[in-house]
Amino acid sequence: MTYRSGLVSVVGRPNTGKSTLVNALTGEKVAITSSRPQTTRHVIRGVVHRPAGQLVLVDTPGLHKPRTLLGQRLNDEVRHALADVDVVAVTLPANESIGPGDRRVTAEAAAVKRAPKVAVVTKTDLVTPDQLMVHLVAVAALAEQNGFTWDEVIPISARTGEQVDLLTDLLIGLLPEGEAFFPADQVTDEPDDVRIAELIREAALEGVRDELPHSIAVMVEEMRPREDRPPGRPLTDIHATLYVERTSQKAIIIGHKGSRLRDVGQTARRDIEALLGVPVYLDLHVKVAKDWQRDPKQLRKLGFD
Repeated sequence: MTYRSGLVSVVGRPNTGKSTLVNALTGEKVAITSSRPQTTRHVIRGVVHRPAGQLVLVDTPGLHKPRTLLGQRLNDEVRHALADVDVVAVTLPANESIGPGDRRVTAEAAAVKRAPKVAVVTKTDLVTPDQLMVHLVAVAALAEQNGFTWDEVIPISARTGEQVDLLTDLLIGLLPEGEAFFPADQVTDEPDDVRIAELIREAALEGVRDELPHSIAVMVEEMRPREDRPPGRPLTDIHATLYVERTSQKAIIIGHKGSRLRDVGQTARRDIEALLGVPVYLDLHVKVAKDWQRDPKQLRKLGFD
């Protein structure tokens, strides 16, 4: 059997289901998800292993019209991720009409001349069959307007799993022959501290006001096994900081008498323990980094080089 391997860049405007798709394909939570646009802030690689080949999925931030230096850098990451991939997968949600953002992303994909292009029509569980057919016609026209034809168009629901396996097979079939990039037990190249910071941010995003999501950043300051623990009862200490841009935002994150921050900690700790496989003591603090999204120095400190 011919073995295939390669990189598939998953691109789309914000909130089109890119991270949910990557998690469904890998079978594990490698990227955080949220109903908030622009949840993904850096390129994440998820690895899918099959007998016929290995898919390295490059989950990207949503291409958007940037309003801050952070936004510009996120768009730069997407364009960089498109520069050297074997397949481009464009996510186009079935429950939303084709709009300017979709046209912008498809134009960027069209510029990647040598790579096959796949339209992944996401969120099919939210539409009727008739609505889906109308959307598929619009998706086909979107490629024609940009001077190409999709190599594959596949409707899927990452939430229900419908056609996820078929999408995997189709993507592997478009890859070049080659050796595996990652060992069979690895589903991402993200370091644990980065994945933990993202899980904390995911917990913090739920239920906050509209102006807050983009202002939240998280850094793991320290992570180490607790010393002098009894045999068979390990505990990992994790100290992390949530950064916001204004004092008023700090008060919102902490909540009345610390109630909201405790909820964030409890939610995040469950996911972190599932990731690490050991009990965790999670210590969270909130600090103000004034206008960090617009400050190059602050962006570097928070890992957005």
